[in-house]
Amino acid sequence: MAADVHDAQFEALLQHPSLWRGRGIAPATGYPTGHAALDAVLPGGGWPRRGLVEILTGGGCGELSLWTPLLRQLTQMPAARCCTFIAPPFEPFVPAWQAHGIRLDRLLVVRATDPLWALEQSLLSGACAVSFAWPQVAGMTALRRLALATERGGSLGVLIRPLRAATEHSAAALRIALRRGAGCLRLQLLKGRGLTPCTVELPLP
Repeated sequence: MAADVHDAQFEALLQHPSLWRGRGIAPATGYPTGHAALDAVLPGGGWPRRGLVEILTGGGCGELSLWTPLLRQLTQMPAARCCTFIAPPFEPFVPAWQAHGIRLDRLLVVRATDPLWALEQSLLSGACAVSFAWPQVAGMTALRRLALATERGGSLGVLIRPLRAATEHSAAALRIALRRGAGCLRLQLLKGRGLTPCTVELPLP
């Protein structure tokens, strides 16, 4: 009888909502990427809601197409915060964003001579849900400042950097190398909390 009581108490303890099980599946906490295959392997089941992300690419691979579903979601939210582009290396193609249902009045393009400083201010402001920048060079001190700014501002920072940066240390919570394949985008997930490095291929839009 005593054993039965102990078993019942132990089972009740296991069912307590505050108990974390090492082998349990964490609930999805990220923003859906719009790609089920990518959501399945990303920590949190999607893009992080805050933190620093690095997309490493040769450029011109359609890197912003990865973010189109999130931009649509964020700009359509009630009382939506801005989605900011710091010194983009191209002229944003407005008709394409409109065609994807992205609200243009929630997009902000910033021309800056010091993109990393401007990105840090954007992240700290609390007015931006996500901010993108394209620095060619970013030292560890700058990356740590940006990572801290995302936490203080409750925002997501995205750095689109050259592929060669993959050999450098980084303070980013998530790092992805992006290449264009035959009819697809090939994403090599390099780093992330709880992430198993792997490669995901997504069809080109």
